[in-house]
Amino acid sequence: MKKNLLLLAIVVLLAIVPLFIQKGAEFGGADGEAEAAIGEIDASYEPWFESLWEPPSGEIESLLFALQAAIGAGFIGYFIGLMRGKHKEG
Repeated sequence: MKKNLLLLAIVVLLAIVPLFIQKGAEFGGADGEAEAAIGEIDASYEPWFESLWEPPSGEIESLLFALQAAIGAGFIGYFIGLMRGKHKEG
């Protein structure tokens, strides 16, 4: 249990520390590139939907996206491990 908590703490530190080390860095993604390309193709394009909440910065948005991916990967890994354990029992 302690080993897992230590590994989780390391992962969290690896995700957060770069945000403090590279304060002026831009962590852009494909969304911004796609928006620019659409603007070049058709300047009168209007998006269909608006965001419900806009994160305060692109870095926070990237952090939330990565956190969502990590939670999903953890859930999938847990489920696969659970099914494998049940298979070995029976």
